[in-house]
Amino acid sequence: MSELRNKNCDKMAIITNYLILDGIIVATMIVVTMYLYMTRNFNYWKKRGVFEIPPVPFFGNFAKCMSLKKHPGYVIRDMYGQMKEKPYMGFYLLDQPCLLLRDPEVIKDIFVKDFNYFCDRSTSPDSHDRLASSSLAFIDNPAWKVLRSKLTPLFTSGKLKKMFDLMLNSASKLDTYLESLGLEKLEGEGHTVDVKDLFGKLATDFIGSIVFGIDMKSLVDTNAEFRRRGKAIFDFKSNRTYEVLAVFFVPKIAYLAGIHFFGKKLSEQLREAFWKLIKDRIESGQKRGDLIDILLDFKENYASDMEGYDLNGDDLVAQTMIFFTGGFETSSTAMSFALYELAMHPEMQDKLRKEIFDALNSSDGKITYDMVMTLPYLHMVVSEALRKYPVMPFIDRRAVKTYQLPNSDLTIKKGTRIFLSVFGLHWDPQYFPNPEKFDPERFSEENKSNISAYTYLPFGKGPRMCVGPRLGLLQTKLGIMKMLCRYEVTPCEKTLIPMTLFMTASVTLPNDGELYLNIRKLKKPHIPS
Repeated sequence: MSELRNKNCDKMAIITNYLILDGIIVATMIVVTMYLYMTRNFNYWKKRGVFEIPPVPFFGNFAKCMSLKKHPGYVIRDMYGQMKEKPYMGFYLLDQPCLLLRDPEVIKDIFVKDFNYFCDRSTSPDSHDRLASSSLAFIDNPAWKVLRSKLTPLFTSGKLKKMFDLMLNSASKLDTYLESLGLEKLEGEGHTVDVKDLFGKLATDFIGSIVFGIDMKSLVDTNAEFRRRGKAIFDFKSNRTYEVLAVFFVPKIAYLAGIHFFGKKLSEQLREAFWKLIKDRIESGQKRGDLIDILLDFKENYASDMEGYDLNGDDLVAQTMIFFTGGFETSSTAMSFALYELAMHPEMQDKLRKEIFDALNSSDGKITYDMVMTLPYLHMVVSEALRKYPVMPFIDRRAVKTYQLPNSDLTIKKGTRIFLSVFGLHWDPQYFPNPEKFDPERFSEENKSNISAYTYLPFGKGPRMCVGPRLGLLQTKLGIMKMLCRYEVTPCEKTLIPMTLFMTASVTLPNDGELYLNIRKLKKPHIPS
């Protein structure tokens, strides 16, 4: 019977007399075809006289990143390190040729001087993921230019000054939260706290108060809705790792897999929550001059300038989501790394605390906007923390039309993806000697003029740089001030020494997304009014 079955199977063979052999041949042909297709662009840069790093079939130069063995920021930084004195080099994302920039003058040409050739992000979620693709972070020009021009006024210094009291109110809840831990009753080293989570709660409340006009209750409610869902977006211990990497680096695959930048379930939950905020504002008729007011005014008066965007639906909600996620995560990360370095360098912590105390004594204990934004050593500490731990480890753009690079034979074809390594520049000893050393003095009045233009890029550069650097710095500085005027931070057994990054995250985060320090109440705290 078995012999008869084998004979019948063999009759089904097409290429040879044996079905199994046919299967092997077909499988081999498929693998070879895929190999040839995925390597068809290799040597693209070499043929054009551009230095390139030999890629690996199917993965390009991102094999370790795709296998979650190396942080994407480190992968691009390592490539930057192999460029030596070259102004740019070629690399491959899977099968796609990309260009990595190194020379500050080339960066200036592409990101600023000739921005119109590179005005779009290199990747964008597909239109099926409307909550991400229509947001300010990913939207293409010219719609991006119109939208940005209407949102920028939200982050002027005048606007932030008016909302500063709201931030102080949120910051006061930090004291309440820390007091609930009973720090004043503890002897010795204090209480071990995950400061990344702590500042995530604080920054969430900041954003809720000044951008959306609501109390998100992150510091008083352990199950606060927006904090819980916002934290889930950056949960890189889950499938979120693959979702975010796919959207950033292989958007076509993300589209075929039906991946959403914020995650499908989270997208629905946040859509519902933010749409409720918008509808409540419409029904109340209240005017606060915050993001929601600006969006509603934009929908009413400028929607006709946004061809292809329906500001009545997800295109409106998308802006609230991107400002929410970007606003709390970037500031909380910067605060956490700054406190970490101050814990590791107690002499710097003491120096900064003295500056804060002196300023408070001069203002009768009152924290003001101008005080927060003008304390010199505080600014130096935050600037150095952003140098050593840039929240976005790389920046990307895409050529929207063919471009001839000035003073070069290189022609960048339309559609080419452009990257620069913020990590690489910030850790380049040519621009920042002893880059592994935390040294706020780099940014002193005497030394900051020595920093080469276009080598320090914590918020990006050019027209498409971060829309709210003032807000980010204000949140970060205020959080640090509120902590240091009443508390001291020191390393603990769970503190990462040396610091290691979360390898599966696409942004700069401490390992596992946690950063533990001991917090101890000062014997003679300076309690601001």
